Amino acid sequence: MLETGGIVAAELTEKRPSSFLVGIFRRGQMDDSTQSMAARGETDLRTGFTTGACATAAAKAAASALRDGRFEPRVTITLPRGERPSFELVETALGPGWARAAVQKDAGDDPDVTHGALIQATVRHALQGTGLCLLAGEGVGTVTRPGLPVPPGAPAINPVPRRMITEAVRAIAPDLDLEVEISVPGGAALATRTWNPRLGIEGGLSILGTTGIVKPYSCAAWIASIHRGIDVARAGSVAHAAASTGSTSETVVQHHYALPDHALLDMGDFAGGLLKYLRRHPLPRLTIAGGFGKLTKLAQGAVDLHSARSQVDFDRLAARAEGLADPGAVGSANTAQQALEIAGPELAARIAADAKAAARVLLAGAPVRVDVMVVDRQGRIAADTAAP
Repeated sequence: MLETGGIVAAELTEKRPSSFLVGIFRRGQMDDSTQSMAARGETDLRTGFTTGACATAAAKAAASALRDGRFEPRVTITLPRGERPSFELVETALGPGWARAAVQKDAGDDPDVTHGALIQATVRHALQGTGLCLLAGEGVGTVTRPGLPVPPGAPAINPVPRRMITEAVRAIAPDLDLEVEISVPGGAALATRTWNPRLGIEGGLSILGTTGIVKPYSCAAWIASIHRGIDVARAGSVAHAAASTGSTSETVVQHHYALPDHALLDMGDFAGGLLKYLRRHPLPRLTIAGGFGKLTKLAQGAVDLHSARSQVDFDRLAARAEGLADPGAVGSANTAQQALEIAGPELAARIAADAKAAARVLLAGAPVRVDVMVVDRQGRIAADTAAP
């Protein structure tokens, strides 16, 4: 995922350069000095780590120091897919009833406004009976509008990082009442270069990530990898392939159709790169799976679904919700997800049908049976044009 400080749904992952909620405004200069897992792949682009992974490492280190009275120079965490990266602690502090640690974020070769930022965690004893509470410190935003994966009034810490931080701290201190405050010094200024202010996330950045790893954003490399995936599927006589915008939708569509791994195409935002190549190199059947916001843009005819290059047309979305909800409410929604919540599941079915029609236009008559599956944030199928 391209992580640039905006809050994202579970569907939008660090696996893919995709989020309709964030903007990209600089390419960071990369530094090999921090996390040990950043490594070069076939494209000579280094992977990095999400703010969620960095916050987890800092929180675990602080919790350990609160328990043991001292810091180790590095901390190792377990990511959702089982990887165990090691992070250097660049700042530490310890006082009566509290401990603080900081990790410097390395985004690898990804264009990311948070590259090089300090991600701090302060863990302190809390009132008895309060359990474990996550707080937004300096530079971490607070959600003020509905339609995002975190409710209004809550710190802008996405669901998977919340779970990662909680599990890491609870492994150290299973029974203590604790406050865990996540901070990004300078984060409020960085957030002005993202979509957070427009979306009602006030005061700073969001803590993001679903796998903990940021794969570098490269349009040419990404599209080339899509083409190679299609080539492999064709060579393996795959009868049914699935192209997904994110890891949640990929998991759902794979399980729903019992597809092998080599039938999965990592489309990300590049619907045009996928469908135009399939026009010349067809597969018998394709299911495009993704979140509602991404597929709304495909339904509009967008070929690049990234927020820097396409936006949801809320007036058009309101028109498609005719007869389902108040058009004014849909048209003034803060996000596509909120529009869907207002209009109900039939809107997902209409958008899936429109996205299918748009895909067929891009395929230009190629012999590919194409369907579209909308996957919600809970990993449920909201709509599927292949359904009877």
